[in-house]
Amino acid sequence: MIESYAPLIKQIGVYKLDINQGNFISQDMVDKLKNGMTRQQVRLVLGTPLVTSAFRDKRWDYVYEYQRDGQVREHRQFTVYFNEDALARWEGDEMQASVADLNRAAAARALPDESQQGVVGKIIEFLKKL
Repeated sequence: MIESYAPLIKQIGVYKLDINQGNFISQDMVDKLKNGMTRQQVRLVLGTPLVTSAFRDKRWDYVYEYQRDGQVREHRQFTVYFNEDALARWEGDEMQASVADLNRAAAARALPDESQQGVVGKIIEFLKKL
């Protein structure tokens, strides 16, 4: 019985902000990487890494996380490896195609779907047809 009302109870709680943390890396940025690039060139392409370690100075980790309603919706990790201060290789999760695709996805999440309009919206649509 209570399980059927659980979604409604969660909506009553405290508002939680959407949180973007870390380095957002798109596939466009990854495509700019080339073997032999210097650390400075990699930093210009990808930005300052979120995680650097004194014990692993040949590795930079870029982590990105998106939280909505207090839950992690997206988590990505990307790592670049250096050999004598030159980019040797990189690996990581699949990246989005571009920042433009991210903006389109964010707009789709923010704008209500017309098929899910409320009662008032349905009444307005009905009145428009008259």
